[in-house]
Amino acid sequence: MGKTSDLTAVQKTIIDTLHKEGKTQKVIAKEAGCSQSSVSKHINRQAKGRKKCGRKKCTSSRDNRTLQRIVTTNPFKNVGEIHKEWTAAGVSASRTTTRRLMKDMGFRCRIPCVKPLLNMKQRKKRLAWAKDKKDWTDAEWSKVMFSDESKFCISFGNQGPRVWRKSGEAQNPRCMRSSVKFPPSVMVWGAMSSAGVGPLCFLRSRVNAAVYQEVLEHFMLPAADQLYGDADFTFQQDLAPAHSAKTTSTWFKDHGIPVLDWPANSPDLNPIENLWGIVKRRMQYARPNNAEELKTTIRATWALITPEQCHRLIESMPRRITAVIEAKGALTKY
Repeated sequence: MGKTSDLTAVQKTIIDTLHKEGKTQKVIAKEAGCSQSSVSKHINRQAKGRKKCGRKKCTSSRDNRTLQRIVTTNPFKNVGEIHKEWTAAGVSASRTTTRRLMKDMGFRCRIPCVKPLLNMKQRKKRLAWAKDKKDWTDAEWSKVMFSDESKFCISFGNQGPRVWRKSGEAQNPRCMRSSVKFPPSVMVWGAMSSAGVGPLCFLRSRVNAAVYQEVLEHFMLPAADQLYGDADFTFQQDLAPAHSAKTTSTWFKDHGIPVLDWPANSPDLNPIENLWGIVKRRMQYARPNNAEELKTTIRATWALITPEQCHRLIESMPRRITAVIEAKGALTKY
């Protein structure tokens, strides 16, 4: 190590401290873990008060603060738009400089997370629900069958606009975009418990109460037999209109199946959402040519989900609930 530029900040501090104490360069080099020539060059540079070599920066600290304010105010702009707005403010810099400074500030171009928006009433209900369930044990959660619908598209390429954000800002509301429920696509219904997954149902039409009860009759009941046998269980579903219809509630009462109360717009609390994510990530390089090939791919990927994966997700329920309580009802990273 013969260059002072190779020295770390810690090594430079050690060299400066020991030099002030009158230690020899040989002793300092041994303590700092570098060569004696590096110690000598660093001491000489400090003594001469030499400044760093290199080209003078073309922007000031004020210019950099302006750039950071532009990116923070509208993180969905691309580099070209940000550069145009920055130079319009009187800054003389290239587009490459703009991108480099944004990177130095910690901004990275990422695909924004998509989560539903919550109003204050929904947040209060989520918080109350989490507090009510915070003492549930893993054994109690293992008796719950979680269910949900999810969409699958033939093309996975269109991921929408990107967002400029820093590390740890994935869940920041200003870096997220709102989702639209039930876009036109292949819809799939599935169920899971700590014992594994049940059979999938591909929904051919708009799901109303009658269609949903057919799904329960022909797919949920077989899944319950497969996952629980003769043991008791509680069924979980979200608050979609077909799920909360009076006729659907009557169907559950007639079959003697208890339904878990569930807060609205709470995908972060449902572990089956993570299973859908696993399936879609495994399918990201699949390129089915039609709907039937897409269904075949989904079935094959769903069949690879192991009971161990499901059990780990069910065990995460106490952590999910704690996260909701700490977030005061807001959406969490799950």
